[in-house]
Amino acid sequence: MSENICYTDAYARQTDAVVVELDADANAVLLDRTVFYPGGGGQPADTGLLTGGSGGSWRVIGAKKRGEEIWHTIEVGSELPALDAQVTAELDWHRRHALMRTHSALHILCGVVWRDFQASVTGGNMEPLSGRMDFEFETMSGDLVGAIEKRVNLEIEADREIQVVILPREEALAIPDLIRTKVNLLPEGISEIRTIEIVGLDLQADGGTHVAHTAEIGRVKVTGYESKGRINKRIRIEVIDG
Repeated sequence: MSENICYTDAYARQTDAVVVELDADANAVLLDRTVFYPGGGGQPADTGLLTGGSGGSWRVIGAKKRGEEIWHTIEVGSELPALDAQVTAELDWHRRHALMRTHSALHILCGVVWRDFQASVTGGNMEPLSGRMDFEFETMSGDLVGAIEKRVNLEIEADREIQVVILPREEALAIPDLIRTKVNLLPEGISEIRTIEIVGLDLQADGGTHVAHTAEIGRVKVTGYESKGRINKRIRIEVIDG
């Protein structure tokens, strides 16, 4: 099983690792440990670089989880590193940090909407510094999304701590409203659940990467809203510097 440091330390930018398996068909390598987030929950996979002690380098264009293993996809046209080679796995940190800010901003949006309107999440997605989230609203207006934007930015300015805690499944599922999505996406077989808490605002099950304090996000700007069905409304945001 690959060790992934990002689940406990989202600020780890690189790690030494060993190539333990190759997949020539997928142009991918498996490392014994990594800092690359493999994608999931609407957050894209990380990109970055593998470098070897002999001076070789390989651009990582994505990562993907296969079972408990995290495979790193190497840019087409590059020869894969050798089996058992010692490498350094390094993130494109600028992109990762932008995704961390965005993911945390979406959690604040979700927390505010749940706290103030009790609306469940029906979907979401993000790119660096932009994202969208769908909620169970029957109606939506410019005044409503303007009020939501203001409340989100007040929570960011409060500089709330964001904590990662891994709990036994039974203990985690006993927490009221831990699953904020309309459909429970947690696989039945997992024994531990990773939670993200924005202290004083929101607590959810989540596998992605986040900033440590809300002020690090900057500011959120609602860029649009639209209806995606009778009780399904979409809010689009951008994350900008404060």
